Amino acid sequence: MSFFNLSDLPIMPAAPGGSVHISVMPAEVIEALRPAPGGVFVDGTLGGAGHTALLLERVRPGGRVLAIDADPAALERARVRLAEDARAGRLLLRHANFARLGALAREAGIVPVDGVLLDLGLSSDQLAARERGFSFAAGGALDMRFDPTSGDSAADLVNTLDADALADIFWRYGEERLSRPIARRIVEARARAPITRADELARLVAGVVHGRPGGVHPATRVFQALRIAVNDELGSLEAALPEAVAITRPGGRIAIISFHSLEDRIVKRFFQREERGCICPPEAPACVCGRKPTLRIITRRPLTAGEAELAANPRARSAKLRVAERLG
Repeated sequence: MSFFNLSDLPIMPAAPGGSVHISVMPAEVIEALRPAPGGVFVDGTLGGAGHTALLLERVRPGGRVLAIDADPAALERARVRLAEDARAGRLLLRHANFARLGALAREAGIVPVDGVLLDLGLSSDQLAARERGFSFAAGGALDMRFDPTSGDSAADLVNTLDADALADIFWRYGEERLSRPIARRIVEARARAPITRADELARLVAGVVHGRPGGVHPATRVFQALRIAVNDELGSLEAALPEAVAITRPGGRIAIISFHSLEDRIVKRFFQREERGCICPPEAPACVCGRKPTLRIITRRPLTAGEAELAANPRARSAKLRVAERLG
């Protein structure tokens, strides 16, 4: 599993209505989705609105972009940055998890769409907000929720789950080989006082994990695992992929950017399954399921960022872009 080193980015507040997030592989995304005047697209992960803004530029006049984000702060920044498009009805903003992108597109009356984009994982704006607890370098509350208005926080999990459950999260979502001793250390520490701050958890993990190759912080895997568990990121992705297929017109494109192998594996296998169509067992003499292919894979190997982009945006180092085209 590849990891993005959080120390590559500064911990600083975003300006009101602004964003410190840099969207990855913007040229590749536009080339993949092929937006044109009058086009209709869904950006299921609004984030800093960089990809959304590029899509809007190319679908004017007459086109629309439905932009979804679980984070209310991302939506508010987009309302300021893209106010003209929002007023004109070109930008449709929705506060929700992207797992609901199909229902939201139908409710907005824009189905079928010309393309769907998902840029998965953490945005730099969330990392930069100390109070959100995504960064072990920050002294904020141990929260990690994309939507801070609902659900259990990372602190809730850390202070209530038993050692076996915590170790399972660290191994399953972070492939942390020291998951069990880390979990035991957490349980021992919280018996004295609840663990409520991100930097506090980072110090506990660092006391068990003594260094990582390449300067990766010892707590990176644990923080990633907790974030994935808190936000049910893999479950949301698995729910969103068939919805994306269902609402995309024949000839339309689906583009997914992932940042670690767990996400990328889900996308890769889904695309392969939908391209194959038939789900009969290999030993069957003939297809009896009648299932037809729904996708044609455009990127046999995922696209990655070029050297110039990596120099300007280290976060792009782990990004992988997969693209598929909807069949009739």
